[in-house]
Amino acid sequence: MTQFTHINSSGDAHMVDVSEKVETAREARAEAYLKVSPATLSMILEGRHHKGDVFATARIAGIQAAKRTWDLIPLCHPLMLSKVEVDLSVDEATQRIHVQTLCKLSGKTGVEMEALTAASVAALTIYDMCKAVQKDIVIEQVRLVEKVGGKSGHFKVDA
Repeated sequence: MTQFTHINSSGDAHMVDVSEKVETAREARAEAYLKVSPATLSMILEGRHHKGDVFATARIAGIQAAKRTWDLIPLCHPLMLSKVEVDLSVDEATQRIHVQTLCKLSGKTGVEMEALTAASVAALTIYDMCKAVQKDIVIEQVRLVEKVGGKSGHFKVDA
């Protein structure tokens, strides 16, 4: 592809017409990382956060965000997602929280933006819940990891 899909021949932003596309199984995976202090990570893992279960809240926020991506990103289509997963894991050696998302559907357009939105909002939710104890949390490397289906085929980042 040599041009942006959301720009028409006049150079104006527009929503892509997918009415003639064939429905196919599509999925996308995205990720984000958060760098936190040992004290913050300990508080999360030991369940000592006064706002409750940080990971459960982030997981729900990510799922909700994926379902509302069309409401947040102006030119995205509303999609009937068949699956949204938000998984959170911890690397205590590097003090990083890893957010991984998966979005799936059978449809005419991809779910990359939904997976990325889920990862971003889950990470932002962790930040929001923990900012009272640590304001310098770093959210990093939000990216698409894999995409399957559609005209452009399979994409996967190198490890």
